[in-house]
Amino acid sequence: MPTCSEARDSLLSLLRGVEHFNTEVFPAKQNLFATLADGQSPNALFIACADSRINPSLITQTEPGDLFILRNIGNIVPAYGEMLGGVSSAVEYAVAGLGVSAIIVCGHSDCGAMKALLAPEKSGLDKMPTVRKWLRNAEAARAALGDLKAEDAGPANVRTLSEQNVLLQLSHLKTHPSVVAGMARGTLFLQGWFYDIGTGEITILDEQTRKTCSISDAIAQLEAVPA
Repeated sequence: MPTCSEARDSLLSLLRGVEHFNTEVFPAKQNLFATLADGQSPNALFIACADSRINPSLITQTEPGDLFILRNIGNIVPAYGEMLGGVSSAVEYAVAGLGVSAIIVCGHSDCGAMKALLAPEKSGLDKMPTVRKWLRNAEAARAALGDLKAEDAGPANVRTLSEQNVLLQLSHLKTHPSVVAGMARGTLFLQGWFYDIGTGEITILDEQTRKTCSISDAIAQLEAVPA
């Protein structure tokens, strides 16, 4: 836990960051923000973990207004009807209200949520009942790894579980009526990503083969699809 002094310094750092934004960053992008002042038309819904190390706009090199971003513990999308609330309403609004043409579910390395699934006792889930309940939406991904013990929660298994979880959440997305309708029209694409924090590498998860491919391969495949 931070000390009172550390908590104060943390807030001061944020305030100074806002000050810099107001005096330096905003004036340099004033025309962009002027175009965004009266509405938004993002191209994609980006579903990411709430982990502080994940910056969707930095990863995708996009500007404000390009992404509709949904973040939560473990980049989870409950199946439609299971937990109707913030996640399901954000998905529905992005697709039916804003008309996004792509939904990305992005998992990542060293994910605390995936570590907690692999070793709940070690992760202190007994003291976080809300988190424990939320992670039930990823239990099927955990089951795909078989019988693992707490000591098996190393980087390789955390990555494998993260990838399985992305594939699971993509299947959950396909239970949402607005998503099904968009896919049926051919106006909505779904894709799963895995982001390695240490290397910066992003790989694409193929739902059919349940294997990964590179960004360049994914680009080539999409470019081969008739417009």
